[in-house]
Amino acid sequence: MPHTQTGPRTVAIVGPYGSGKSTLFDALVAAAGGPARRGAAPRGNTRIAHCTYLDEPWALIDCPGSVELAHEAEAALAVADIAVVVCDPDPVRALTVAPLLRRLEELGMPAMVFVNRIDTFTGQVRDTLTALQELTRRPLVLREVPIRDGEAITGYVDVVSERAYLFRRGTASELIQLPDSVIEPGSEARAALVEVLADHDDALLEKVVEDIKPTPDEVFERLRAEESLAHVTEVLLGCAERDHGIRRLWKALRHDAPTAAQTAERRGVAAEGGPMVQVFRTLNAGHGGKLSWARVWRGPVKDGATLDGNRIGGMWRAGNGDMLKITEAATGEIVALGRLDGVATGAVLGDAGNAELAFPAPSQPVYSVAITTADRKDDVRLSGALHKLVEEDPGLVLRQDPDMGETILSGQGEMHLKGAMERLATAFGVKVDAHRPRIPFRETIRQPVHQHGRLKRQTGGHGQFADVKLDIAPRERGEGFLFIDKIVGGAVPRQYIPAVGEAAEEAARKGAFGYPVVDISVTLVDGGFHTVDSSDMAFRTATRMAIQEAMPKADPVLLEPMHHVTVTVPNSYTATAQRLLTGRRGQILGYAEREGWSGWDDVEAVVPEAELHDFIIELRSQTMGLGTYRHQFDHLAEAHGKVVAEAQKMAAG
Repeated sequence: MPHTQTGPRTVAIVGPYGSGKSTLFDALVAAAGGPARRGAAPRGNTRIAHCTYLDEPWALIDCPGSVELAHEAEAALAVADIAVVVCDPDPVRALTVAPLLRRLEELGMPAMVFVNRIDTFTGQVRDTLTALQELTRRPLVLREVPIRDGEAITGYVDVVSERAYLFRRGTASELIQLPDSVIEPGSEARAALVEVLADHDDALLEKVVEDIKPTPDEVFERLRAEESLAHVTEVLLGCAERDHGIRRLWKALRHDAPTAAQTAERRGVAAEGGPMVQVFRTLNAGHGGKLSWARVWRGPVKDGATLDGNRIGGMWRAGNGDMLKITEAATGEIVALGRLDGVATGAVLGDAGNAELAFPAPSQPVYSVAITTADRKDDVRLSGALHKLVEEDPGLVLRQDPDMGETILSGQGEMHLKGAMERLATAFGVKVDAHRPRIPFRETIRQPVHQHGRLKRQTGGHGQFADVKLDIAPRERGEGFLFIDKIVGGAVPRQYIPAVGEAAEEAARKGAFGYPVVDISVTLVDGGFHTVDSSDMAFRTATRMAIQEAMPKADPVLLEPMHHVTVTVPNSYTATAQRLLTGRRGQILGYAEREGWSGWDDVEAVVPEAELHDFIIELRSQTMGLGTYRHQFDHLAEAHGKVVAEAQKMAAG
């Protein structure tokens, strides 16, 4: 049927790790005349390719499949017209695409599902479709019915046109006569498709009611409208490794994917106005400087143009393995812009008007390491390299822990941080070592104590003299440090009392176990001075001596930070999550269905921070990679047993 060219469109190819997503990306590029690559993409790399299929321009974005790099997929979805979700045909593994389908629902974004590796699947496709439908409220409509030769799937029937095709490796499928064995399942699939489409079309509904068969053109046009509006999700079959179903997928995208203009309208971008772009990926390309990959929401955009005070210093398009320098980009294009040094990932430049172009924030970090340079001479360079690294990857969080004296790099998992440290070494020339961050233990006391601190030194000339008597007492948890002055009669001159308070607070930064002391009061009740030998310094020293001597006498106790943890898992793994939490000294608070996520639970618990370091690794390994959690500090609790011994060893080391 006739089709009108609509300008550059962008497809985000997403799917769980191991689904064959990158192989599909390569197969689509090859089918459009690009280089025929095979093999997995470098782990963690977002790949972008421009190609032309049947005289229409496209940009394909191959998003990382690792759950640890989900923020990169989110960034691509923010600028794409449609997503292709790649999944395994096994109904049991269908659950792994649940987060993607739910997220696309939340975004109201059009999508297609490509069931990969269908050639070796011996089960029933209807079981796969049923399993997938349980994961999303959006209707899934089967576009193809498989043709089998024994156990092997060798072709398909197009549900709309009712034509049969035989898979042929490396080329278009061969049109064959419709086998008798698929006439009935094909009719059933077509009827199910038409029934779904009729929900939004009165004319089609009338034909269904009157048992009148709609024409293929009527079904095609209704399907195109419903797909582009994200009312339905088409499900197609194939095998990327063997080039099966690749051209059928291209034709479905060409016919049913929304245009760049339709996507811009969905995102609130006005049709009229000046140039406007949105950055969705940032790369620091060494001597080449910073590159900002962006979607042109409204063009044309010219090299050298200034948008919101930022001058574009170069413009490129991703070609067949090369970066092609261009001078102008049209509406809908994906381009790399140079020298936008002050522009962050997610930023919108140009005439934005009332456009709603919210950019997704990464999930809370769930794994952290403390880093140090492998070579001390790189200490100065480390700060700048880390700044660029975090600029490239919003999923990373960098912070300094002043209490523990550590630089902490946090992210979405162990492999995420390993990849970040490898990039530090290869792209920025800074090698780092990583270790588990120290736990910010605290101390307090159970018993009040009275302590006398006296400094008397004579070293020739003026000596040093100070005398303080302190009452040190516990306070309620969370009340912090308090200094109280109860001096009467000038036993300690007023000018020295602030020094006593400051020194007491400083001395409390290291208690009997080697950690900061919290929730105590220090009261200066008496003291003495010398008119010549007393000074601020002398009173500070006497106070520190008194505090250090008092702490072991006050029945000290080690406190460990406790976090409120919410674990999110499919409800089939709820018991697993509870077991993992209790195995890490967690106290289960309860669980409930996750809001808006039927079939998923939130399990809440209070867990020691010391137990959370590698929790995400175990959680994902026990839940098919689907489990995740969020957490926040809740309170300090008394530590016991081996935790105390390990904390003391850590403080000493």
